[in-house]
Amino acid sequence: MVRLLQIEFIKLWNNRASKVLITSYFILLTSIALIAAIKFDIGPVKFHLAEQGIFNFPYIWHFNTFMTAIFKLFLAIVIVSMMANEYSNKTIKQNLIDGLSKKEFILSKFLTVISFAAISTVFVFVVSMILGLIYSDYNELSIIFSDLEFLVAFFVKLVGFFSFCLFLGILVKRSAFALGFLILWQIFEGFIRGMLRWKVFDGPTTDAVMGFFPLNAMFNLIEEPFTRLNAVQSVANQIGEKFELDYHVHWYEILIVLGWTAIFIYLSYALLKKRDL
Repeated sequence: MVRLLQIEFIKLWNNRASKVLITSYFILLTSIALIAAIKFDIGPVKFHLAEQGIFNFPYIWHFNTFMTAIFKLFLAIVIVSMMANEYSNKTIKQNLIDGLSKKEFILSKFLTVISFAAISTVFVFVVSMILGLIYSDYNELSIIFSDLEFLVAFFVKLVGFFSFCLFLGILVKRSAFALGFLILWQIFEGFIRGMLRWKVFDGPTTDAVMGFFPLNAMFNLIEEPFTRLNAVQSVANQIGEKFELDYHVHWYEILIVLGWTAIFIYLSYALLKKRDL
């Protein structure tokens, strides 16, 4: 397994575009720390974003995993490009000639997917821990290490999404078309949601059905964190609104995404096995 990973990282390191995208991705993950520096001082209006509790433990785990997941498209481009380059540079054929089986080839790609997700999760953990220790009002160990379920959900979300991108890269063979297909699939799921709400189910039932679609399932792992903020809750109470949302990570949502991950990896292998290279 280590040998397979070494092969993949050597390929990525020798690709300039991949290096730029990967570096940009981790720079963007770090840039969330810049939110702490945002201050508004306009006359009587004084507002410091870090003082609104976004970096308080354990809320920071929810906020940072939700926000940093937005940047996953950078690594998605790397993954689909990685597969496109295998075909355009004919390295996939050379790997098979050199004795690598198709099963090992897919395994090497999946190990790369897991590595990207794991490194991203550790990176977010470290950045969040540093920001929390600096800005959080709560520093008790029991509070700091609560709600780490969001990091687990973040890892599963990335593995599922990158596995989908890997499958699309093998299916389409061209990175631009694979990314285009990804966008079309997102539009398709949105269209299905709209049709279900219009013709078939009410809102909650539609949401439950859509929770079994891959991209919706991945999105549902981490609910939006903004309505958890005390400032937002206070404003809502003043205007007579009340948020009654479930922000927890649920085991069945993780199982759905893991199920899709297994399907995407199996389809990738089945497609590669059937295809004449």
